[in-house]
Amino acid sequence: MTKTNFFILTNLENFEITMIYNTFVTTKIQRAEKAKLRKIFIDKRLSLSDRERQIFSEKIADNFFKTFKFNDIRVLHCFLPLEKFAEVDTFLILKRIWSEFPKIKTAVPKISLRDNKLNSVLFNELSTLEKNKWGVREPIDGEHVSSEDIDLVILPLLCFDLRGFRVGYGKGFYDRFLSSVRRNCLKIGLSFFDPVDEIIDVDINDIKMDFCVTPDRVFNFKFAGKADEN
Repeated sequence: MTKTNFFILTNLENFEITMIYNTFVTTKIQRAEKAKLRKIFIDKRLSLSDRERQIFSEKIADNFFKTFKFNDIRVLHCFLPLEKFAEVDTFLILKRIWSEFPKIKTAVPKISLRDNKLNSVLFNELSTLEKNKWGVREPIDGEHVSSEDIDLVILPLLCFDLRGFRVGYGKGFYDRFLSSVRRNCLKIGLSFFDPVDEIIDVDINDIKMDFCVTPDRVFNFKFAGKADEN
C-alpha cells in the first residue's frame, strides 16, 4: 500500500515557497511498541557499513538544505552523533551552517547530571569536546542558551512513525527539552530509515516532530492532513 501527500510550504516564518512530495511506503513493521522498535532499529543502524552511513548522512544533509530556508533562524540546536550507535553525521550540517550562514548561532546538548536535564550550550568549530558517561560528545565550555531562544531543533531518533512521533533511547531527555521550547520552534528529525506505520505506546509526554529528513525524502507532519491512499 502506498500513501501520497503533497505539501506546499508558503511564506511561513523562515520558509520560502517549497513543494514537498511525500510517498509513504508501508514497511514490514506496521505497529509496535517502543522497546521492540528500539532494539530493531539499533540493530538496523549497526548493520550499516561506515561507507553506507556516510553516504546516507550526506543525502540527509543535502535534503535538509534543499528543503529548509534559514532567513529567520537565529539559534539552531543540533545533536552531535553518538558513534557507538552509528547516528547520522550531523557535523555535515553544522559545518555547512558555519560556512554558509555564519550569523546563525549553533548549540548542542549538554546533560546536567545534577538534575538529569538536557541543556543547550553554544558550539562552534573552535569548541573543545569531551565524552560524557554515555559516550556523547559535549563541549567542555559553552555559553548556556535559553530554550526559548531556539528557533530550530535537529533531533536524534532511532525510528519514527507516520504521525511524526519518534523513538529515542528511552531516557526522555529530548521530550523534556522540547516541552520547554517555543511553540513555533521547528522540530526536525533525521533518520536513515523510512517510518513505521505506528508507535503504539505513545503517551502524553511524547512530542511530535514537524518534519523528518531521510536520505530519500522529507516527511512533513506540521501541515499534513489525511493522506490520500492509492
